[in-house]
Amino acid sequence: MLLSSCSCREDISSPPESIVVAYSPFESTALFWIARDQQFFGNNGLEITLRKYDTGAASLSGVLGGEADIAVGMTEFPVVRMAFQQEAMVILGNANKGEFIYLIGRQDRDINQPADLKGKKIGVARGTIAEFYLGRFLELNGMKMQDVNIVDLKTPSEWVNAVVAGDVDAVVTAQPEANTAKERLGVNAIFWPAQSGQFLHGLMLSMSEWATDHPELVVRFLKSIAQAEDYALLNPGEAMAIVQEELGLDPEYMETVWLQNQFSLSLEQTLILAMEDEARWMIANNLTTEKAVPNFLDYIYTDGLKSVKPGSVKIPGK
Repeated sequence: MLLSSCSCREDISSPPESIVVAYSPFESTALFWIARDQQFFGNNGLEITLRKYDTGAASLSGVLGGEADIAVGMTEFPVVRMAFQQEAMVILGNANKGEFIYLIGRQDRDINQPADLKGKKIGVARGTIAEFYLGRFLELNGMKMQDVNIVDLKTPSEWVNAVVAGDVDAVVTAQPEANTAKERLGVNAIFWPAQSGQFLHGLMLSMSEWATDHPELVVRFLKSIAQAEDYALLNPGEAMAIVQEELGLDPEYMETVWLQNQFSLSLEQTLILAMEDEARWMIANNLTTEKAVPNFLDYIYTDGLKSVKPGSVKIPGK
């Protein structure tokens, strides 16, 4: 777990307020990096300390464990898992909708069409949205999770190395690791989109008590993200370059993956519907002992975003 800090601010009368932010190194965090690079956090009176995690689920666990105040970039799937456990957390906003998770298989393991996955060893990070999309992919192709052998892979290097070395027959993972695995397998790779047209969401989340106790900090944080969104719209090339440098990505790859994301700050009903869909899937696959879908309105904090960008809150009842 790496620690670094950013103390970027202009002329503000009061000292900056400190926020610890948990993140994982994926493009869904783009607006955060733009806000940091352009000193929007500092200009809004915030001093940001970073905590890096390998997955969005791990960054969420960091917040739940008191290691960070806000997590950025995690998808809704681990949030759904924690909602089943009635964790006292709230989503502050969604900063991205994307479609960049893929299934990469080895053709030398007789994988040429989706039906060939039956009985195969498939690597995926358990508890992440990649697991959900694997399940959906299998269902849409006439199979269930029980028809394959799941291997739990926790880190980016494992996702790539396991399929390249042949420890698994296929892997489901996000970009940029998906492309890396594909390139290293070369002509032996089979490469399928895994999301079946359903966007994942890049969320910002805190504990509910923290949001209630620090409403002004939530507003300042979201204002910085909103300013980053405006910057990205006006300066797409510069914005892409910032994220590319922060995440250490290849320029050609960045051109491709940038188009697979919609970077916009919002809280919309589609997020609730996606979470409900994933909750039903967890129940059906015995990933929770609960039998009822949580009321996800209880896990949405709209006060901050309504203050910063009111037209972007489109959730009935909120």
